[in-house]
Amino acid sequence: MIKLGVIADDFTGATDIASFMVNAGWKVVLFNGVPAEAFDQEGIDAVVIALKSRSILTKAAVEQSLSASNWLKSQGCKRQLFKYCSTFDSTKEGNIGPVTDALMENLGAPVTLICPAVPDNGRTILQGHLFVKGQLLNQSGMEHHPVTPMKESSLKKLMEAQSTGRCEVIDLDTIKNHVEDIPDALAKLAEEKIKYVICDVLDNNDLLTVARETADYALITGAAGIGYAIAALDTMHKSADKPAFAISKEGASIVLSGSCSSMTNQQVNFYQQRASSLALDVEKILHEPTYLQTVTGWVVTHTNDALAPMVYATQPPQIIEIIQKNYGAEFVSEKIESFFATLAHNLSKEGFNKFIVAGGETSGAVSQGLNIKGMVIGDAVAPGVPWTQVLDEEKWVILKSGNFGNREFFLKAQESVK
Repeated sequence: MIKLGVIADDFTGATDIASFMVNAGWKVVLFNGVPAEAFDQEGIDAVVIALKSRSILTKAAVEQSLSASNWLKSQGCKRQLFKYCSTFDSTKEGNIGPVTDALMENLGAPVTLICPAVPDNGRTILQGHLFVKGQLLNQSGMEHHPVTPMKESSLKKLMEAQSTGRCEVIDLDTIKNHVEDIPDALAKLAEEKIKYVICDVLDNNDLLTVARETADYALITGAAGIGYAIAALDTMHKSADKPAFAISKEGASIVLSGSCSSMTNQQVNFYQQRASSLALDVEKILHEPTYLQTVTGWVVTHTNDALAPMVYATQPPQIIEIIQKNYGAEFVSEKIESFFATLAHNLSKEGFNKFIVAGGETSGAVSQGLNIKGMVIGDAVAPGVPWTQVLDEEKWVILKSGNFGNREFFLKAQESVK
């Protein structure tokens, strides 16, 4: 029986948490969207369902999430985790709050955990505030996010603004020094009808404590860190073979970057000095029908380069603002995603079988372009960013959330193949 069913609000988030659980010793299968039928569960500890619900209309996000939850229930999965970004990407309208409320009702859960902490990636919680590598969330660069600008760091304020219940914090002193008091603290919050519990987390030991003390929660919400902790508690006294697969040297590789995060900008700048690179022209994407063919042809001419060619739409925040002002943020985003999806499809037909993709929306688009239904999770290139193999295909994909990895990430990813 599946021990945990994960509902992820985007594709890179899905691979992120799947990778963390694999590193903890679990065997994990990831599906792109809600499967149409049952699957062979033998030997599988967790199932991750990747949705594309982070930034869509709230009603649609809730419907997709409930569909995933109901499918997991139909497979005998009694415990579920709603996975969102470790930077709590959302607005006052949602979608984290409304989806959480809907899943709580669907699972009969009176209380849930709010835990975006991922210490391995510098995401920590102190006094209920979310930090990114020591900086408050709203001072970390996320305040410039083009779709979900984060102007607040208090998880209590962020959650209560978009949900139907109250939220309280269990502080770091209790988590670290008074573990024996946590059950009473949780019970008191339950008596007070608190729906959402935030726990301060500075390191992985804190995560293990939180996972242990909330083991009876039917629904957990958060990022990859809490998924790792849940799996690690289960495998702590077991020996498990780490799943792996060989990545074929045959075929070609491509780097596709659509994220405009601070780290991806650094990664693109670093890589373009070392490999053939092409910056996408938004004007041509919007107005020139033959541009896709031109870009495909450019990539194919670099098939045999020592390093994979890179096609990118990554731009600094000030450039993004100008483009969005001229054409509209949603319209431009949809056109770029569609372009990446078709480009990936075209390149697959040209013999490209290894795709290194940066950006959540871009990853979702590329996955659609490659018609990926499911994936086996392999070794991580960086925390939360694994190589994956498409189910039943000789095709390998990395789907990287924007801010993950260091500046050498695109190079490091290719070292796994050599």
